[in-house]
Amino acid sequence: MPAMLDGIWSLNEPLDKQGQELENWREFTSGRPARVSGPLWIPIDEPGRRLDYNAAGAGMTPIVHVKVATIFAELAPNDVQLIPVDIKGYLDEYLILVAIRLVRCIDDEASEEVMYWKPEDERPEKLGKYRSVYGMRIDPSKVGDVKVFRTWGWTGVLIVSEDIKTAMERASVTGAEFEAV
Repeated sequence: MPAMLDGIWSLNEPLDKQGQELENWREFTSGRPARVSGPLWIPIDEPGRRLDYNAAGAGMTPIVHVKVATIFAELAPNDVQLIPVDIKGYLDEYLILVAIRLVRCIDDEASEEVMYWKPEDERPEKLGKYRSVYGMRIDPSKVGDVKVFRTWGWTGVLIVSEDIKTAMERASVTGAEFEAV
């Protein structure tokens, strides 16, 4: 169980209404629309002060307060899917934020270090894909007008445009951290 950090709550992966793990909870961070049926709920691993932006569970699924969801819905309606979730004691206030765009834009040369899966790694299903990316930089010319997305081959990070970052800062969103890429 994760330790409580500075009194902040810790959320786990989404579950179905029967409390069962979803078949593929990684779809929330895949860069494609999620296919979910029925209501979902998020267990609280560690109670504490709630945040507006949360990276829940091992998959780092974005769980956002309705005020954050509103920013994304207004500034990037074609780039996100918002899925209501229940958190005990906070009904109808939180949603899963799914970036539904996957952009092939990692700039290998400008990034600090990129590693690919190789034949000697004995993972044929991953051969030629990113194994790790450090100090990631993207090529903005490949992004176009997309404002929220996951990077092809390395979907563990959520990329947002400068105007969304500014709107979140103006709204004093708690829990979000930004790093220029």
